[in-house]
Formats: sequence, C-alpha cells, structure tokens
Amino acid sequence: MSEKTTILVVDDDASIVELLRDFLEFEQFHVLTAYDAQAAWSLFTKHAVHCIVLDVMMPGQSGYELCRRIRAESEVPILFLSASSDDVDKIRGLTLGGDDYIVKTASPGEIIARIRAVLRRSASPQRPVERTLEYGRIKLNLSAREVFVDGEKVVLTPKEYELLRLFAEHPRQVFTYEQLLGKFWEGIGDRHTVRVHLGRLREKIEQDPNQPKHLINVWGVGYRFDEGE
Repeated sequence: MSEKTTILVVDDDASIVELLRDFLEFEQFHVLTAYDAQAAWSLFTKHAVHCIVLDVMMPGQSGYELCRRIRAESEVPILFLSASSDDVDKIRGLTLGGDDYIVKTASPGEIIARIRAVLRRSASPQRPVERTLEYGRIKLNLSAREVFVDGEKVVLTPKEYELLRLFAEHPRQVFTYEQLLGKFWEGIGDRHTVRVHLGRLREKIEQDPNQPKHLINVWGVGYRFDEGE
C-alpha cells in the first residue's frame, strides 16, 4: 500500500491509538490520530483521509454520531472499533454507513488486513455503474435513487426512500423501533412516528397495504423486509 495512503485512527484510549499507529506506520501507511470526535472531524476536514478506524464509545460525541456527520460529506471507508461484540451494535454501525465492524480483541494484524480490504473495495475500478435491487414487483435503482413498482416509477420522499433502501439491502433482518428512530429521527419520536412513515411507504409499494408482502410488522419489536413473490 502506498505510503501516501492516510489512515485516521480515532479512539479515546491512548494505548490503542499508539499501538495501531506503530503497526500501521510499519506497514507504510501515513497515520493521523485523534482522541475524540471533535479533533477527528478537524483532521478529516483538513487532510485527504483514505480510511478511518473509529472507536464507538468516546467522551462527548460518539463514533456513531461522527460517522453520521462524515457520511453526509463523504464515502470514505469507515471501520468501527468497539469493545462490544453485540449484534445490535454491529447492525447500528453498519446501517449508519460503516464499512466494517471490528471487536477490540482482534489482533493488529487482523485490523490491518481489514483496512486493506476496504481500501481495495473503495478503489476498485470494476464497481458497477448502476446498482439495483429487485424483489418481485419492486425494483430499486440505487445509483439513481429511483423506485419502480410493476415497472412504474414511484415517487418517494427522501426519508421513505432511505427507509426502503435500508430494508431492501437487509432482507429478513428485523429492525427494531429503537434502531429506526435512532437512524432516521436521531432518537426523537416514538413508535407511532415509525408506524406512520412505514404505513405511507406501504401505500406506495404494496399491492394491498392491509396485507403487505414486503414490509412486515414484527409485533411489538419492529419491521422486516420480505422478498415477496
């Protein structure tokens, strides 16, 4: 990997930061370090960063919040680094736009291997120009942010589109009310907020909104997306 490839390591634990910096510099990466989200954002806006290794829990702004802020500006690869191996935390990190999620028990060698992997993917010239998802009557053109039902274009609000995309990219995965509120409403609102938006989305994409085949309510928990017929 070129020595010009810059990795930003963000963690409030100085020992972890120093360890990763030593290993990354040995592998000829250029390394920037920060111990909180504010310092990381400042470095990100001032330097050409190719990949970010981002701690989840930090004083002040969390890694999740910083990821959301970065994703509004850039598609730079982000690898979450966390002490938690809980699936809920992994799902949240990935749905917020993380490219990978690494538990801190991983060896420095494994972390570097994963960094190399996401850098290869982000630099690949063979990415398809148009990416689509199709489930029966429903087609999403992710490149153009367009949705078609039975071949007819359906107009969705930005939030409706992002909701549908999340579900369609994770078929059969149950997303809880709390996860959806955290991702799309920054934790503000209640279950009724989610139900109203999913109800409107069902009216636009389901053949019979009262007997949906795609956006399925998991009673008392949240929603999942079924592939349908």
